Amino acid sequence: MDFELSDDHRLLQRTVRDFALKEVAPVAEELDRHKRFPYEIVSKLGELGLMGIPFPEEYGGGGGDTLAYALAVEELTRVDSSVAITLCAHTSLGTQPIYLFGNEEQKREWLPELCSGRRLGAFGLTEPEAGSDAGNTRTRAVRENGSWVINGAKQFITNAGTEISGVVTITARTGDDEISNFIVPNGTPGYEQGEPYRKMGWNASDTRPLTFTDCRVPEKNMLGPRGAGFKQFLHILDIGRIGVAAMGVGLAQGALDQALAYAKERKAFGQPISKFQAIQGKLADMSTEIEAGRMLVYKAARLKDRGENFTLTAAQAKLKTGRLAVRCAEEAVQIHGGYGYIEEYPVCRFYRDAKILTIGEGTDEVQQMVIARALGA
Repeated sequence: MDFELSDDHRLLQRTVRDFALKEVAPVAEELDRHKRFPYEIVSKLGELGLMGIPFPEEYGGGGGDTLAYALAVEELTRVDSSVAITLCAHTSLGTQPIYLFGNEEQKREWLPELCSGRRLGAFGLTEPEAGSDAGNTRTRAVRENGSWVINGAKQFITNAGTEISGVVTITARTGDDEISNFIVPNGTPGYEQGEPYRKMGWNASDTRPLTFTDCRVPEKNMLGPRGAGFKQFLHILDIGRIGVAAMGVGLAQGALDQALAYAKERKAFGQPISKFQAIQGKLADMSTEIEAGRMLVYKAARLKDRGENFTLTAAQAKLKTGRLAVRCAEEAVQIHGGYGYIEEYPVCRFYRDAKILTIGEGTDEVQQMVIARALGA
């Protein structure tokens, strides 16, 4: 059992940490305030090879592993969640299905553009009547004259409506008891992206509904075998939970960073508030819980990288760190006092960004179901 990161992992961790502090931190508040998508930052992430970390170099990826990807996500979220979820959704949800289930032609067509960050990928699963009950997909695809004609709607989809969005992989019913996945490029007639949602947090990321009205794609755009879509997206969600769990750790750590720095500067009754036991208790608890959550995330990543079953650990990590992010953000705001309620302070943004981590990529209640089933309950 080795708790130490390799030299390569530490180098990546430092690289992303430096990038986040120098490139993201100075503009994060402005991006959030104006709800502006971070095109310049995404471009730089692509130049650094961070938009395709866990994919083979032959397809333009970074040739890294899941742990490397989790480290990058953690370090970005430590500074800003909008940038982190853009990379996270692009990698785990947008690019991963094509890499795992695509044929060689599909991989050669899409992966180089996605891994470079020149194009963003999205994953269309959630629908108005198919959220936690993801198998209740109502979007339909009918085979017609060598094509699939798609009709339906998706909601809460990340990365689908930017100027650099390239493709969305969607689930659709191809029979009464059959779900398949399809690659739908941006610009396909009949595929439209709705207006962005007004959100509590993640304001600089792209989230919007999608509609498909007689949207016609070639037969070759089916991803994997017909009828394999349900099994495919369950596996994708397992992988995605590692990334979202890494976001939980990163946000919690960022909240602690801000709270500790503020507590050492803010004086009350003649001394820094960090000297008071009430504040020390909060900081100590945050630090301890973050370290425990981090170990769960790293374990899930290592299990996946070793080819072992990681479903249980990924769900545990996601459940633990989502709740942890909410609690640490709240404590950080409390330590800041009135300043924590002011938008110029990062903890205010962290507080708004944290809640979605207990909802997205499977609610806490879904994680509890996954965990209980894995335990044999």
